Amino acid sequence: MSEWIVILGFLVIALLYAAVGHGGASGYLALMALLGLAPAVIRPSALVLNVIVSLIAAVYFVRSGYFRPRLFIPLAIVSIPMAWLGAHLQVSDHWYRILLAACLLIAVVRLLAEMHANSDQPVRPVSIPLLLIAGAGIGVLSGMIGIGGGILLSPFLLLVRWTDMRETAALSAPFILVNSLAALAALSSQDPVFPDTLLFWILATIAGGTVGAYLGSRRLPVVALKYILAAVLLLAIGKLILV
Repeated sequence: MSEWIVILGFLVIALLYAAVGHGGASGYLALMALLGLAPAVIRPSALVLNVIVSLIAAVYFVRSGYFRPRLFIPLAIVSIPMAWLGAHLQVSDHWYRILLAACLLIAVVRLLAEMHANSDQPVRPVSIPLLLIAGAGIGVLSGMIGIGGGILLSPFLLLVRWTDMRETAALSAPFILVNSLAALAALSSQDPVFPDTLLFWILATIAGGTVGAYLGSRRLPVVALKYILAAVLLLAIGKLILV
């Protein structure tokens, strides 16, 4: 695959995900899986890109006024150490592919469901015990697979209706940021391997993430782009399952 096409792919993924308050790890994982990179390279590389884009998205969406610290603080308290723990867990290539495919499938379902979600549904009171359990579980998975957990947190919040769409985005971005940092810190002690082209990927995701977060925080519809992204993720899932 042409390197310029790959760089453009990272830019587009960062743009799409940042537009909904995400860092884009599941998209980066999908693209790197399509490139045939090893899990030892995929996880740390995806986390680095995830940290950068989720930081950009967090700045834009928190400034929009939808951030709810009373939800974020307990989530962060339980998820950060669990993400650190999850990053230390050794997963075989077989189970890594299964877990990654499952998370990518969740991302597809989440994207499609979000397009048809009713934003006028009333917000329910938060159950702190359930919130803590969810935060711990998402933290472990995010550390194991190399994602920030946004693709798992967002559909959960929308399912239990604790937040509306804009609040979900404003909460997901900083959640992804802290969990990605925790997982990356754990992997740093394991001599992580990075591709030579990582700097170009970083520059592409900074550009895409900035544009996406700017547009997304101002309610620009991205329905057509989400359908395209869902198709890309489905292709990656097929490759993971069949290869």
